[in-house]
Amino acid sequence: MKRKSDKLDVGEDAWREAVAREAIIRPLAGAGRLSPTEVKTACRALGLRRARLYALIERYRSEPVTSSMLAAKPGPARGARRLADDVEALIEEAIRDYYLKRQKPSVSALHDHIRQLCRTRSVAAPSRKAIQTRVASIDRRVLVGAREGAKAARDGFKPVVAEYRADHALHIVQIDHTPVDVFVVDAVHRRPIQRPWLTLAIDVASRMVAGFYLSLEAPSAASVALAIHHAVTRKAQWLAARSVKGDWPVSGLPDVIHLDNAREFRSRALKRGAAEYGVSLVHRPVATPHYGGHIERLIGTMMGTVHLLPGTTFSHVSERGAYEPEKHAAMTLDELETWLALQIVGRYHAEVHGSLLLPPGAAWGDAVAARREPLRFPHDEAQFLYDFLPFEERRIRRDGVRLFGLRYWDDVLSPWAGRLDRRLRVKYDPRDLSSVFIEGPDGEHWPVRFADLRRPRITLGEHRMALSALRERGVRLVDEQLIFDTVEAQRELVETAATATKSARRRAARSLSALSATAVGPSDRQGDGAAEEDMPADLPLLEIEEWS
Repeated sequence: MKRKSDKLDVGEDAWREAVAREAIIRPLAGAGRLSPTEVKTACRALGLRRARLYALIERYRSEPVTSSMLAAKPGPARGARRLADDVEALIEEAIRDYYLKRQKPSVSALHDHIRQLCRTRSVAAPSRKAIQTRVASIDRRVLVGAREGAKAARDGFKPVVAEYRADHALHIVQIDHTPVDVFVVDAVHRRPIQRPWLTLAIDVASRMVAGFYLSLEAPSAASVALAIHHAVTRKAQWLAARSVKGDWPVSGLPDVIHLDNAREFRSRALKRGAAEYGVSLVHRPVATPHYGGHIERLIGTMMGTVHLLPGTTFSHVSERGAYEPEKHAAMTLDELETWLALQIVGRYHAEVHGSLLLPPGAAWGDAVAARREPLRFPHDEAQFLYDFLPFEERRIRRDGVRLFGLRYWDDVLSPWAGRLDRRLRVKYDPRDLSSVFIEGPDGEHWPVRFADLRRPRITLGEHRMALSALRERGVRLVDEQLIFDTVEAQRELVETAATATKSARRRAARSLSALSATAVGPSDRQGDGAAEEDMPADLPLLEIEEWS
């Protein structure tokens, strides 16, 4: 039986080949009748026969994602590593502690070193070819940095400035975070809680705001994913849900996303998710702030506008004088989000931009017309969301599946329960653990709820706090009922304390914001996508530092 190619399991060589194929096949699949010259050029570039080229074009037309360019073969994927886990760990250790050094040992020397370690630990030594394969998969910049120094890595891999010139709409989108210069209040007691974080995305060619994400949580890979999702999807329903009148036409998959070097911009799920849709991630070179000039100027512009709001902290303490931001804070997080949408749609997009000498809204039309190809959109919006959700791998047992100590069950699991000899990916939304999404062997996703439907919705943050409280009490074996009892007790304590302490109000606001956000279907919040019952409750908001 042929298995659907899995972009997360294939080897790096196969994935790079698929990415290269996608870049060539995409324009051919979008064209009409192909000329003999185009066919001949593509065949020569890909090293394929004409029949094989046409087969790939038809496959991409039916499934326009990079993973469709992977070879679907029976059995394990080509290049799959079959060494024992302890041998793989030993090789990684040897590469890290012996090979990635300024002395620049050879692959042969590395192989001899690994053989010696294997003899010492009484395990079978891998072949030289296996070592070469793993050395070849090392990121070139990491390799040069470790063996030749950080300066050599910067000089050798520093992008050319000319590459960052945006020629058309969604050629380059820049993304960055900033704490907002204003305090918000909680929605229940309307007392100050904290400054929220804003993740902004800008289309460089037109200077249009491509999308944004506002949160009480510190920046994470989830913040980036939600900002990307907002930038890519159509925004008519998102604006209508907030009673914002106006047009926000920016939507579609960008060619390049330009990011800085923060940890949240380097998760594996973000890298593979972007590559799946033919989007390149480019990280800003270290110590070159001018590379992010467009997004930095946009952030400065937006922060200048919020200085007019009650509760503003201004940019510097010296500007604040005797003004007390927390005392004057008046807007909730949702109200601030709506205000920002009004500011972007009604003011920023309509006013003349200093560099463009025309409004970004007008520049967008020109930038779209300059594209050689039409705007691209995810062929399956539900799958687009699933591709960025965090996940854990679990076996489906006869009593269902367990995640974070919680049990989930649905009749859809029956064919796999106790019968499947491999783990499946269990994807989850940290804002609401009442449902998870099981990725079946065929790549289809299935929502699965708590086995006990009487359980209330809880966030991952609440779950972690409950486990921490139980550990402090010396409780080692925790059952599911005890977790929910602890969450309920903590909620009552927070509610009681919320009128007195800012930290309690902040905790209550975060949980309320997360759970209320997942109560609204993503089609109502983010765009004109698929029906609500076919889509997960958007993307994670809570403290996910690194995705699986």
